[in-house]
Amino acid sequence: MNGLKRVPEKNLMIFSGRSNVQLAEEVAYQLGTNLVPTSAYEFANSEMYVRYEESVRGSDAFVLQSHAAPVNEWIMEHLLMVDALKRASAKRITVVMPYYGYSRQDKKHRGREPISARLIADLFKTAGADRLMSVDLHTDQIQGYFDGPVDHLVALPILSKYVRKNYGTEQMAVVSPDAGRIKVAEQWSKRLGGAPLAFIHKTRDITRPNESVANRVVGEVAGRTCILVDDMIDTGGTITKAADALMAVGAADVIIAATHAILSGPAVDRLKNCQAREIIVTNTLPIPAERQFDKLTELSIAPLLSQAIRAVFEDGSVTSLFETG
Repeated sequence: MNGLKRVPEKNLMIFSGRSNVQLAEEVAYQLGTNLVPTSAYEFANSEMYVRYEESVRGSDAFVLQSHAAPVNEWIMEHLLMVDALKRASAKRITVVMPYYGYSRQDKKHRGREPISARLIADLFKTAGADRLMSVDLHTDQIQGYFDGPVDHLVALPILSKYVRKNYGTEQMAVVSPDAGRIKVAEQWSKRLGGAPLAFIHKTRDITRPNESVANRVVGEVAGRTCILVDDMIDTGGTITKAADALMAVGAADVIIAATHAILSGPAVDRLKNCQAREIIVTNTLPIPAERQFDKLTELSIAPLLSQAIRAVFEDGSVTSLFETG
């Protein structure tokens, strides 16, 4: 029999955009490799240029970029990196976006609006992405926007482990900042030994983004350390109003736990001055030194990302990394 036989070899390569290089370096270190050297810069008119400094042909490529502010610039760089990999003959391209930009615009509230989260998925598919990986999507339905595999990771194991270690001896209650995230609060409750649930009934004017009114607390929180959980903290208005509402009805203490620390505008001042004892976040988004403060605790999401990347590379199970019993 004539022909050439070769046992295929898989080659994992990690690439990083410029928005959160520290996280990417930590992920690569835990995988026992280095980031692929990359040239990236802007032309005088602000257009971006990307080029990899070594061959990527036939690689299993994982390209990591956090969609931090300025969001549009980093998304564009991410797309260019994917396009460069496709044109350089990478075998499989997995887009790793710890924070999925535009994820809050996942449906139409009113007529003549875009569904921006769907557009982002379409852009990455068109650029050449074979797979998406993200942490704590704003809504589960976003997984269906991408025509291909989507690994929806959750930071719950990392956050809840820290909370158990530091507050496990106290009487706790798990609080959702609104009724829509009560399912997430239920998962937290399982992780915290069946702590009782509560939620904040709030109203929001859809014509005024980043503003809400905390109306009342539903559930028994008096005398308890309340673990107030959410997927993100943007301007901090919703979460700090919820913390103050809990203290007003007799909570012993409030601990805020959220995955994505966007921390826009007045967020830092609001969090500093609210009645929460500690604010726990992950490093899915970079937090510059000037936005850090005493009550803020930052946990690394790199162990979760590196385990998920290894599982995808080795064709293993990603779901087993965060299953809750």
